Amino acid sequence: MNGTFHLAFATTDLKRIKAFYGKFLGCKEGRSAEGWVDYDFFGHQLTIQEVPVTYRTARIYNPHSTIPSNHWGIVLSMDDWTKLRDKLQKLGHPFFIEPQTVMKGQVGEQVSMFIEDPDGHAIEFKAFERAADLFRKE
Repeated sequence: MNGTFHLAFATTDLKRIKAFYGKFLGCKEGRSAEGWVDYDFFGHQLTIQEVPVTYRTARIYNPHSTIPSNHWGIVLSMDDWTKLRDKLQKLGHPFFIEPQTVMKGQVGEQVSMFIEDPDGHAIEFKAFERAADLFRKE
């Protein structure tokens, strides 16, 4: 089966979140109303709803990793990943996890970087040399 991924989450400041996803990341705004907005997040639907209060939970990590288990992201082409990395570096935007090659020399070798949105959601951007490696097991 194929489909478009949908992710929804809350924010206490829709104006701030619009500046991040719309202006900073360049995601195209879709439908919206006074208390919510949809974005085209690299071909997937991201819905952000404004609420009076949110509770930030502690990050949970796999004990064998420095990657937070509670994150989300997008797999880009290597060219797009490099362009985004260069843009973030040029703008001086802080990385939650610096751009790096992970799983070097193993099945699943990829480049990865993490940033946080204004509400502290960890977002991973990754790329593979060959798109077919995304689900390769051996």
